[in-house]
Amino acid sequence: MSTVEARTGGFDRLSKSDIFDLLRNKRRRYLLHYLMSHDTPVELGDLATRIAAWENDTPIDSVSSQQRKRVYTTLQQTHLPRMDEANIVEYDADRGVVQRTEHTDKLNVYLEIVPRNEFPWREYYLALGAVCCGVVAALWAEVFPLTMLSNLGWLAIVSVVLTGSAAAHVYYERTNRLGAEELPPELDG
Repeated sequence: MSTVEARTGGFDRLSKSDIFDLLRNKRRRYLLHYLMSHDTPVELGDLATRIAAWENDTPIDSVSSQQRKRVYTTLQQTHLPRMDEANIVEYDADRGVVQRTEHTDKLNVYLEIVPRNEFPWREYYLALGAVCCGVVAALWAEVFPLTMLSNLGWLAIVSVVLTGSAAAHVYYERTNRLGAEELPPELDG
């Protein structure tokens, strides 16, 4: 399905392949990161300047007019019209403003990035499950010193560890989403 068909048929008609095709471009991901940190429409010029700063690893006030113009032109002519057609953003070319749509936040699931230094959560939960199974087996076999605490005590400990892990995971996920931090996740770290 083309993105034009997606606009008339709605975001939900986009295939995963269409979404990944739209998001494979780094400039579009930077655009989304910036929009997700703003609840109001943003000026195309401000957006271009911020993206140019990220792309050139320079402070905003050091972005050259050529760097800004290069980003501005491709956003205006290519990226924004395509993302607008897909109903991922709303682009008003006449006013030169861009804003999120109700579908913008749905893209986070496609953009999960695991930083180089991070321990993946699925491995953490696998290890936690293995430890819990070991504790259960040791309690069943009545291994000392585990028997010094009642089964209810062990259940309380496991419950607290599991709940604490889930709370940490939720906090981490919310703070590492597009728009949650100053830098896009792929530049942070």
